[in-house]
Amino acid sequence: MTTEVLRYTAFSDDPEGGNPAGVVLDASGLDEAAMLGIAAELGYSETAFLTAPPEGLAGESGRAFTVRYFSPQAEVPFCGHATVAAAVALAERIGPGELLFETRAGTVPVSVETAGGSPRATLTSVEPHVEEVSPQDLAEALAALDWPAADLDPAIQPRIAYAGARHLIIGAGTRARLADLAYDFTRLEALMRRLDLTTVQLVYREGPALFHVRDPFPVGGVVEDPATGAAAAAFGAYAREAGLVPADAVLTLHQGEDMGRPGILTVELRPGDPRVRVAGAGTSIA
Repeated sequence: MTTEVLRYTAFSDDPEGGNPAGVVLDASGLDEAAMLGIAAELGYSETAFLTAPPEGLAGESGRAFTVRYFSPQAEVPFCGHATVAAAVALAERIGPGELLFETRAGTVPVSVETAGGSPRATLTSVEPHVEEVSPQDLAEALAALDWPAADLDPAIQPRIAYAGARHLIIGAGTRARLADLAYDFTRLEALMRRLDLTTVQLVYREGPALFHVRDPFPVGGVVEDPATGAAAAAFGAYAREAGLVPADAVLTLHQGEDMGRPGILTVELRPGDPRVRVAGAGTSIA
């Protein structure tokens, strides 16, 4: 049996922008080794593999799925851009509307709209949390990045944030600092594995609700992730807890510009709901 592997980009309506992901809509005949092999051969930062939902998962018939995410090197508990890519692929086949994805991190509702003709998916994260990072671990991260502490933004205090996967958030003091990314791949990978991090999210704040971000991803076998939905959700939770933004806010994150794959991620925070919503466009890659 030949497995159909679809190619979509997320957080852009241009196939040359955003973050490419693989999507396998029927992975029922694949074991872990096969999924990892497909992800490695494809070479994208993640590939989403969909199967039938577990018994008891509420949702409209035919619109709930179990989803597993594999990078070229390992399985990850949750991936935002591959979620958006899979949701857009599904919407093109079964129509827009509400979807439920059962992931290793928990149940993730996703809605897809096609207003204006361009599909746009919104995922709702699992409940997030934020924790301190030790001075020693931060020093190691900065050494691996070759970023002097003086180059950081003191208003964005480094923290580890989770909204389905763990990300170390570090604020850059200038846009030029963010643009200059040449890090020690092996050293940063070792730290990230020890701290169980999926990416390091590097952030520059341009305006009250406007941010530029980059995400080194050595644990996934790639230097940088072009547009990172899980990290965007984690950052939204962090920004709210840190008081950088109101509890009721819509943030715009620009990512991928320094890689030549620009994407836009919209992060929505709602009062009384700890979860974070991340939205973006998606399109097929020919």
